[in-house]
Amino acid sequence: MSHSSTQKQPVEILIVDDHRLLLNGTISLVSDRFPTAQIRSCQTVQDALAQVRKHLPDLAIVDLSIPETSGTSANVEHGLRLLKLLMHDYPLLNLMVQSSNVKALIRIMPEIDNHQGGLTIADKSVPVDTFLMRMEWAMQGLTHTKDLQTGLEVKPEWLEVMRLAFEEGLQDKAIAQTMHKSERMIRHYWSKIQDTLDIYPEEGKNLRAQTQIRAREIGLID
Repeated sequence: MSHSSTQKQPVEILIVDDHRLLLNGTISLVSDRFPTAQIRSCQTVQDALAQVRKHLPDLAIVDLSIPETSGTSANVEHGLRLLKLLMHDYPLLNLMVQSSNVKALIRIMPEIDNHQGGLTIADKSVPVDTFLMRMEWAMQGLTHTKDLQTGLEVKPEWLEVMRLAFEEGLQDKAIAQTMHKSERMIRHYWSKIQDTLDIYPEEGKNLRAQTQIRAREIGLID
């Protein structure tokens, strides 16, 4: 029997940036970290939509200040529109925003909050190690939007997830059944909860346990 069907396909990554030097630099960083990855790039909203539609990458790294089509001017609104379209049409697509204009993302926070794929943010000034870490988090389906948040905002459904987990001892499957949600949505809620509480993966630490400790410290659970 052939084993070809069980072989892992190469990771596919799309990088969208209209600045050629910065684009080439990002391609170099990504290819160093993922030598076997299939890396594609484009410089406009139109081309980005076409590439995602055709290849459905594992991760899209998107700048905000990009042109709509070739030969037109770059504008942050174009990048925001691209993200809104991607999040609407591909709700599980892993996204990373790499931009000098990340604060503009506050304009589309409802869409960001509802997105079920990974979504991280990195200003173009962050150190290389920070960029690579947030890129890997996005590929794992994790959320990192803390830079945009001005205060602690916790939705009622997140509180219910924590209550069922930490006070009633339910696992995600049982939580999903109790809340009449999918297990995928419960995992999505956990990602959002952990991002809000500023809890991210650390070697040797249990993410769920850290979430419980932090939630209790600030009074979200008893």
